[in-house]
Amino acid sequence: MIHNSSIQLGLQKNWQQFSWLVLMNAFVGGMIGLERSIFPAFAEQSFGITSHSAILSFIIAFGFSKAIANLFTGQLANRFGRKKLLVLGWLIVLPAPFLLLYATSWSYVVIANVLLGVSQGITWSSTVLMKIDLVGEKQRGLAMGLNEFAGYLAVGATAFIAGYLAHHFGVVPYPFYVAIAIAFIGLFFSIFIIRDTRKFVHYEIEQSKTSVPILKNKFLETSFQHPILGSVTIAGMVNNLNDGMIWGILPILLMGKGWSQDHIGVVAAVYPAVWGLGQLITGYWSDKYSKKNLMVIGMILQGAVILIFPYMNSINGFILLAVFLGWGTAMVYPTFLSTIATNTHPSQRAAIMGIFRFWRDSGYSLGALFSGIIADQFGIEYAFLFIGGLTLLTGVYIQIRIKQKLTHSLKFTQ
Repeated sequence: MIHNSSIQLGLQKNWQQFSWLVLMNAFVGGMIGLERSIFPAFAEQSFGITSHSAILSFIIAFGFSKAIANLFTGQLANRFGRKKLLVLGWLIVLPAPFLLLYATSWSYVVIANVLLGVSQGITWSSTVLMKIDLVGEKQRGLAMGLNEFAGYLAVGATAFIAGYLAHHFGVVPYPFYVAIAIAFIGLFFSIFIIRDTRKFVHYEIEQSKTSVPILKNKFLETSFQHPILGSVTIAGMVNNLNDGMIWGILPILLMGKGWSQDHIGVVAAVYPAVWGLGQLITGYWSDKYSKKNLMVIGMILQGAVILIFPYMNSINGFILLAVFLGWGTAMVYPTFLSTIATNTHPSQRAAIMGIFRFWRDSGYSLGALFSGIIADQFGIEYAFLFIGGLTLLTGVYIQIRIKQKLTHSLKFTQ
């Protein structure tokens, strides 16, 4: 039994450690933002690769390795503690920017992205769980909004920085120097600043009685069988499926329309920046209003925007579409996480979050794989039409399958 009177749940009561964790997630997000604007040019200029499928192999490697890492992080978080896993995640990624900097073949790039994917799965999952541990039941949506805000604002910022550096100084080496700096700073903060939060979830389990049942088969019920968890998991996978396509195919589309690396960097930055900033609002909304409506509207908006992308020709139009795509993603991302957290028993939350994130981040690989094949075989516009249509239909699927409005969190009694 935990009787430590110093343990209190809530964002305000734990604001200092929560703030450090928000900053930590900015470092985590910054590591992948550097790839978002420059990798198609990196593949073509450094290795002579022009095949869409071949270029997108780095996203496939990243997505599958991150997905598997998510699954194991969820299982191991309660056993070994969140902080130890966070430190491990930063140690794993340290060689990645050096592999990219000195790569002599595309296989080095793929290996670097395997390391990056494993690291992202461990570090991002750990920061999510630690924030959920600290805030308790009432402010999970806001907590996830702040977490994802920091991560994806950093994705946008570093995508812009990488695009600027690549345009003015070349794709190699300066963007990778930024990655090296971020990796060492993240490791330093993980070791010396961040504290483990495992005691908070133990406290919540002991002090609270919840009506949420323990799942008999966590993997099957989270993956599909449970009407709420299964629907959110499928929607999360489709959301990252379209993000995987946008990550890899959108820069190629813009290059094909003759836009410079500077312009590509701006578009690649605006989308995650709006995604990040928007979650300051939508995370709060998911605590107050219908989670179901946020997910439905967000997925339909994303799908509609993706369908328009291949027919846009002005850079201002692309920027506007990136704004709407970012807002649609902001509506669903913290809502997915808060819905999963609310509808799981505290003792199973880390494992179930890991299963959700396993399927969600598998979407990166599936999006890159399908869009690359479709673009090579039929043309790049058909990749956008396929992924956009699938995203739109997923919004309809949520509307039909989830019967509850998911307006309020399930109640815990002290």
